[in-house]
Amino acid sequence: MESASAFILAKLRHEIDVMAVADALGRGAFVLVDSRRRESWDHGHVPGALHLPTAEVESRAPQLIPLDRKIVVYSWGPGCNGSTLAALAFANLGYSVQEMMGGIEYWARNGLPVEISGRPMSSAADPLVTAQKHPVDGEIASKP
Repeated sequence: MESASAFILAKLRHEIDVMAVADALGRGAFVLVDSRRRESWDHGHVPGALHLPTAEVESRAPQLIPLDRKIVVYSWGPGCNGSTLAALAFANLGYSVQEMMGGIEYWARNGLPVEISGRPMSSAADPLVTAQKHPVDGEIASKP
């Protein structure tokens, strides 16, 4: 039987949070893949992401992404397992892959830009999911 610590360590190796993705995105350390269907991609996606629906990973990934590139995959959010299925498909092809926890839902809720119709747009961060600087004194406001 697997120990709790072994399970948690394995989980941490294969998951990454949205802020870590945002911090690393411009450095080219990985290919960010949006695994949702076309309608969801058109509704809004992370700028710079590659659109590759889960159902197409097996057939298209080898032509689009070199096997030695690290993959970070996302879907809608915590209530969707599309990115988990996409991560499994990438892993089965031999890619090093991580799943972005929270998906695009938490990306947007953290106030990070979402591209819609070719234009990056940002909205205010949700104070329930991210620490906010107080507009007057610069202190980090505590979460309720």
